[in-house]
Amino acid sequence: MLHVTDVTRRALIAVRHGLAPGHRHPSITAATAVMTAWHATEAYTVPLAVAARVDGVGLTDVEQALHAADPAERILVKQLAMRRTLFAFDRATLPAVWASAASRTAATQAATLFKALVASGVTDDAQRWWDEVSAVVLAEVARRGTVNAAESSTLHPDLSRRLQVGSGKWATEVPLGPRVLLVLGAQGRLVRAANEGHWRISRPRWGVTDVLLPQERAEAARCDARAGYAALVRGWLAGFGPGTEDDVVWWLGATRSAVRTAFADVGAVQVRLGSTDDSDGGTVGWVLPDDGLLDSGGGGSAAPEPGEWAALLPVLDPTVMGWKGRSHYLDDAAVAAHFDRNGNAGSTAWWNGRVVGCWVQDADATVRVVVDEHRHRELPATATAAFAVEAERLTEFLGGTVISGVYTTPVMKAARA
Repeated sequence: MLHVTDVTRRALIAVRHGLAPGHRHPSITAATAVMTAWHATEAYTVPLAVAARVDGVGLTDVEQALHAADPAERILVKQLAMRRTLFAFDRATLPAVWASAASRTAATQAATLFKALVASGVTDDAQRWWDEVSAVVLAEVARRGTVNAAESSTLHPDLSRRLQVGSGKWATEVPLGPRVLLVLGAQGRLVRAANEGHWRISRPRWGVTDVLLPQERAEAARCDARAGYAALVRGWLAGFGPGTEDDVVWWLGATRSAVRTAFADVGAVQVRLGSTDDSDGGTVGWVLPDDGLLDSGGGGSAAPEPGEWAALLPVLDPTVMGWKGRSHYLDDAAVAAHFDRNGNAGSTAWWNGRVVGCWVQDADATVRVVVDEHRHRELPATATAAFAVEAERLTEFLGGTVISGVYTTPVMKAARA
């Protein structure tokens, strides 16, 4: 069985993810094809993650890709999917997402809404209410073109009501209209269109998917959950493989049964993972059958050699969030410093495939790299110089905008202090 060392995995990150300067992707489309999905819970993550991988891209380019007025010109579409997280996918991937991960999330979201509808006294038959109201909402949104969360209360008389959610000291009331838009969006029946907020803030307008993305909806109708999961697993293995079954189950937010079926459907091949090339040790990982690592009669082709490289990645970047097992790029002892208590990654500074620090902005919006204390002595002068180049590049991209968000890790807090 081929053994893939941590050194090789770090080199693959540099090359496949387009993070090493000499291996950046030529376009947003090319970068998206490799990454499969961009984390979009924070609106600013997508532009910064794209900029880290595509030379010469500007904010206007990413905004056009996400929110083009003409739907036919849109490259990326935001969709609630794996692990109840908002992602941005390319349009070709949407049918597979709607049939699998998004469908699973939508069922959970609908069940939560139905429970709240009954508990709040809106109806005693949530399914009947949903069937009637959702049809009215879709028709009205189609008539208006798009709506935002505030306008949702005018789509049906019941949507001006409020829901009781939580219990005890966590009990609160929330408007019903936006919850209905959220579930319809998870189901792929509504889609996020234009954004009314600043590019770093998400304030979407919603449109009917059958109107804005009719071809993708038609393709989704011909795709089932099994085929959808297989497509997503194939994409993950192409961009993030080799990885373990645990990695894929976590990333996909699916069951082990679904992942194992997908492995079989894509013909995934076992390899062995570990810090060394000891064939008797390590963990079982998986790659696609056409992965270049399996070349040369199964002996494995030479690992890519990206040379020295530095990268500055944003909060929730898809690379740092791509695996459940992170020991090949982040020391186990450093996880608590670079992830919050809910497992959300902060900004990260990478040197030769390892997370070695974070980045923050000063009051004038200048990007500043802060290396972890235990890493200072081992980084060469070339690392300091490379980080300076990347910090200048990111500062220029941000154009004076200071980024702030809810995901702040211990090292980011300390750096800002």
